[in-house]
Amino acid sequence: MQIEVIVQNFVDAIKAQELGADRLELVIGIEEGGLTPSYGIIKSVLNHIEIPVQVMVRPHGYSHIYSELEMTVMLDEIKYMHELGVKGIVIGAITPDHTVNLPFIESIIKAYPDLDITFHRAFDEVRSLKEAYESLIPYKKHVKRILTSGGESSCLEGIEQLPSLVQLAQELNGPQILLGGGLDPDNIENIHTKVMATQYHFGKGVRKQNSFQNTFDIDKMQKLQSVLK
Repeated sequence: MQIEVIVQNFVDAIKAQELGADRLELVIGIEEGGLTPSYGIIKSVLNHIEIPVQVMVRPHGYSHIYSELEMTVMLDEIKYMHELGVKGIVIGAITPDHTVNLPFIESIIKAYPDLDITFHRAFDEVRSLKEAYESLIPYKKHVKRILTSGGESSCLEGIEQLPSLVQLAQELNGPQILLGGGLDPDNIENIHTKVMATQYHFGKGVRKQNSFQNTFDIDKMQKLQSVLK
């Protein structure tokens, strides 16, 4: 079982690693859903952390439908990340008809075939979760996981769709399903029992007072370990 947590700087990252996180998602602008961190933030985290770090690539919080210029900017950001030593990124893009923007994903893979890619919750805005999942299967060696709450705003609201996605991933041997959205130590046991995923993504639910303005709550992190490990 893998526990991934959101971090915003190297202080966050060090604490998360100490408390048993298996993987980190590094972002800034969390109030906008997570944006691309700066060069300095990325470098400082990579210098202090041993566990895998997935770095967000998202230029703004307005939409996951990107113009050609925006996609060029994102590719430039991936270039500097790659040169800095980033091994994994978090990215997502959809087309105006709400399907996965496969040409953009292909362009990233072609330029940086060694990157470990998480397709983020842009996935929850597609017209068909099954169709979108199946479209990403050919890229499973690069798109290792899909962060989703089952097409809803939280995993609790998407609880009916999530088991079928996890089952689909198992049956088709495609990208792993990474559950994220509203997860916390109080609801994870119930959700895990119903969904039986192998990867879970946590944000403010493991922070003191459920706020990204505060550090990680040791008791909450320990409770996750007891439930999921």
